Amino acid sequence: TIQMLNLYADFCEEVLAIPVIKGQKTEKEKFAGAEATYTIESLMHDGKALQSATSHFFGNAFPDAFDIKYLDKNNELHSVYETSWGLSTRIIGALIMVHGDDSGLVLPPRIAPVQTRVIPIAQHKEGVLEKANELTERLKKAGYSVKIDDSEKSPGWKFSEQEMLGIPTRIEIGPKDIENGQVVVVRRDTREKIVVAIDEITTKLGEILETIQADLYAKAKAFLDDHISSAVTMDEMKDAVSEKKGFVKAMWCGDEACEDEIKAQTGGATSRCIPEEEEHLSDVCVCCGKPAKKMVYWGKAY
Repeated sequence: TIQMLNLYADFCEEVLAIPVIKGQKTEKEKFAGAEATYTIESLMHDGKALQSATSHFFGNAFPDAFDIKYLDKNNELHSVYETSWGLSTRIIGALIMVHGDDSGLVLPPRIAPVQTRVIPIAQHKEGVLEKANELTERLKKAGYSVKIDDSEKSPGWKFSEQEMLGIPTRIEIGPKDIENGQVVVVRRDTREKIVVAIDEITTKLGEILETIQADLYAKAKAFLDDHISSAVTMDEMKDAVSEKKGFVKAMWCGDEACEDEIKAQTGGATSRCIPEEEEHLSDVCVCCGKPAKKMVYWGKAY
């Protein structure tokens, strides 16, 4: 169960560039019938949490209810222990909300179906389209996922479409670039223009894509870290939820009634997870003042 959760967390962070918080769900929030539910929680641009993947340990309750058994080597019947885990299409929504901007998608290079789009400038001038096609083939042979936009649309339209689709880079090549033996690589995330010698493009493009991947994660991680607050009183909890958005760390007594009360007083904040590594913020529950048992991440969620 934990291994699958860690697999999902690694995928989110290393491939999708989405930082997550790992932990166990409370009894109230766990999957009905499960002995334990584990979750990874990510944070969207609007400060709301998204349960991005879960992993459940069912024990033998469900198998026993359906009389599912297995035979061991001694030909004896035993109960089956079940797990259930999944990462669903909601992660596509997370990808859009975590990295996207007002111009459209921003896709991390490791997940992007097209890593770069070659855009010839003044493509009807002699040799431009030929060089652009040569460049495209070179990059394909080097292992990149690349397409060329040789349509009759204007360069500005092509740039806008590439940005809307979230293609991590575009490569602009025109008569002056060919004359100077160079191309211009434009990053989708920062729109930075990088002049690269044509002879070095197969190496440099990979470096640029890896930099984009790392920068997207770092930006999302900084946003997550900036939107984690702590609260030791209900007034602090309410202020954090309404003013700061994001996650709020607070101690909890373990009583479901306090979860309900926190949700009511904060206008919808729920327990997101009990993290793997708990912090000791205070000795008492943020809600009722009784001895605290767990530190919990709270927040409004989708």
